Amino acid sequence: MTLSFEDFSPGRFGSCGPRHVTREEMLAFAAEFDPQPMHLDEEAAKRSMLKGLSGSGWHLCSIIMRMMFDFYIGRTASLGSPGVSELKWLAPLRPGDDLVLEVEVVEARVSRSRPETGIVTFKCIVRNGTGQALCEMTSPIIVKRREAALAG
Repeated sequence: MTLSFEDFSPGRFGSCGPRHVTREEMLAFAAEFDPQPMHLDEEAAKRSMLKGLSGSGWHLCSIIMRMMFDFYIGRTASLGSPGVSELKWLAPLRPGDDLVLEVEVVEARVSRSRPETGIVTFKCIVRNGTGQALCEMTSPIIVKRREAALAG
């Protein structure tokens, strides 16, 4: 079933995971996209403010996007997103972390300029296996309303 705008009411939407993060994938991502020492070198990472090897925040965001897609965006009549409203990295991603994504609908409103769509704003928090919040992200997506979704 495809989710349309009417399927998103403000409040807790749900959670998904866990998603295991390996040291190898963290190093591969960092080597290609964010080759800072705290993401690649154990000794340099120990001397950093992170006090140990940590994944790139951008790697964590990529994982969050995949989890969001698998959990709900992939089955939503989504027309895309105008961007991310807020992003906070709260604690480091570590090798071996098991991530759980919690999703809340912050707001759902019909678009004034395109009434066949709605704008649904989500707040996502990703936590590690101990429950520590690693990242918070608030972002809207544009979603077809039910009649528009049924029409094509």
